[in-house]
Amino acid sequence: TEPIGCLIGRAKQTAPKGEITYTKHIAPIVDTHCVRCHRDAQIAPFTLTSYDDVSAWAETMCEVMDDGRMPPWHANPQYGHFANDGHMPTAEKQLFRQWVDNGMPEGDPADLPEPIKYVDGWQIPTPDVVLRMPKPFTVPAKGTVPYQYFHVDSKFEHDVWIRAAEVRPTNHAVVHHVLVFYLPPGQEEIKAEDPLFNAVAGFAPGMPPGLWPAGYARLVPAGSKLVFQTHYTPNGTEQVDQTEVGLVFADPAVEQKEVRMAIAANNDFRIPPRDPNYHVLAGHDFKHDTVLHSVMPHMHYRGKSFRFTAEYPDGRKEILLDVPKYDFNWQNVYTFQEPKLMPKGTVIMCDGGFDNSADNLSNPDPTQEVRWGDQTWEEMMLGVLIVSQPENVTRGEYPKVERAAGDEYDVTFRFRPEQATGAVDAVYLAGSFNGWKEQAQRMDDPDAEGYYHTTLRLKPGQYEYKFVVNGTNWLPDPENLDQTGPFTNSVVRVRQLKKE
Repeated sequence: TEPIGCLIGRAKQTAPKGEITYTKHIAPIVDTHCVRCHRDAQIAPFTLTSYDDVSAWAETMCEVMDDGRMPPWHANPQYGHFANDGHMPTAEKQLFRQWVDNGMPEGDPADLPEPIKYVDGWQIPTPDVVLRMPKPFTVPAKGTVPYQYFHVDSKFEHDVWIRAAEVRPTNHAVVHHVLVFYLPPGQEEIKAEDPLFNAVAGFAPGMPPGLWPAGYARLVPAGSKLVFQTHYTPNGTEQVDQTEVGLVFADPAVEQKEVRMAIAANNDFRIPPRDPNYHVLAGHDFKHDTVLHSVMPHMHYRGKSFRFTAEYPDGRKEILLDVPKYDFNWQNVYTFQEPKLMPKGTVIMCDGGFDNSADNLSNPDPTQEVRWGDQTWEEMMLGVLIVSQPENVTRGEYPKVERAAGDEYDVTFRFRPEQATGAVDAVYLAGSFNGWKEQAQRMDDPDAEGYYHTTLRLKPGQYEYKFVVNGTNWLPDPENLDQTGPFTNSVVRVRQLKKE
C-alpha cells in the first residue's frame, strides 16, 4: 500500500479528477463518523462541516484514520458485534484516500446529503427528575484541569430504579467526558471504585444515552447522593459549564432485573522502566449464570492494548473484544448488539498491554517502575463488565429481612459451603456491619439440608458481606446475585418497611 504521505504529496500536484466527489461520496462519510464532534461548540478543535474544512484537513484525516486514532472507536472489527459500533469500514477509508489521490474534486452541490439534525432536547423519554451541578464551573483558557467532583443531594426518599439516564453538558466545547455515580447513604468519602461500580450515567462525545431494555434498570438506594465526575479540556478561552443529568424511573409495578458492574482486576504488577510491551492478566469468574451487556477496558497513559476473552465451561474460548490501540483519552463502553449469556463457571480473562518506553509520547516518565494507583501517572488494569441476572432468575429468599423492634430488622443469612474445598469446621459471617472481622459472627451448625444460619439485627441501610469458611476462605453468597465492588462482595439492602 502506498504511504499516505506520498498520496498527499501527489494530490497537491494533481488537478481534481475522477468520479469520486466530496458532495456525493465523502460528505456522507464525514457526516457519519466526524461531524458529531467536529462542529460548532463541540469538543473537537476544528469543524468538518464543509468542503473547505475537509479539504484543508485531508492530510491530517488520512493520518489519523491510518493510525486508528479517529474515529475514536478502537475495537478490532474482527471480533464482536456492538450496538454502538463507531468504526470506519476499510472500504470507506479507501474511498477517502482515493478521493485525496484524485485531487479532492468537490462535485455538484445538489449531491450533498441533508445535514444531520442533532437533537437539542432530551434523547431519552421525558425525565422524571433532572439534577444539575450545584453551581457553574469556570474552565480556564489553558492548562490541565484535574477531574472535578460535584455532589448533589438526590432527595430520593425511597429506592429508585433508573431505566434511562442522559447527561447533558451546557458547554460541549470543553467537556471531554462525565460519569455520574451515587454514594450510598452514610458514605461521605469517594472510594476509588465508586465511579465504576456505582455509575448511573455517562457522557462522552458521540456516546448515546443509557436506555435499558424493559425489565432492566439501575438501582439507586434511598438517601444516596449523586456525584458528577467531570473531565474538562481547556480550549483557549475561559468557559463556563453546569452539566445536568436526566433520569427516567422504571415502572414500580414491574419487577426489575438490576444492571450492575463487575470487574476483572489485577493490582499486583510492576511495569519495568522503558519496557515497551509489558502484559498484565486479570480474570473474573462467573459463579452463576449471568447476562453480559457491555465491556470497557480501563488503563491509564501507558495503556497500549486490551483484550477480553471468555473461557467457557465446555472448553471453548471466544474473543469478546480486542482493542489493539488503547487510548486513555477515549474511554469507550462497548455494548453488545445482543446481550451474551455467561454460563456458571465461565471465566473472562483480560490481557492488558502497557508501553512504558520513551516511544509512548503520553508516558509521564519512562524511567520509572510503575505500579497500581489512582493517579493517571500510575496505572490500573481493569476490565469492567456490565451485567445482570438472566430473565429466568428471581431474587432469592435469603438474606431474609423481617421487622423486629422499633426501627430495626432481623436479617437472616444462610450458606451451604458447596464451593469450599476440604473439611468445613466452621462458617463465619463478616461484613460492613461488623468491621469485616472474619471470626466475629460464627454461624449456627448446619441443619439437615447442610445450611449454616445466623441472624443479625440491623437498621435500614445497605450492607456488604461475605461468608468466611474456617475463618480464612472468603466466599460471596451463592444464593444472592446482588454483588458489588472489586472484591464481588454480596449486598443486602435493608429497606424501611411501612408500619402495619
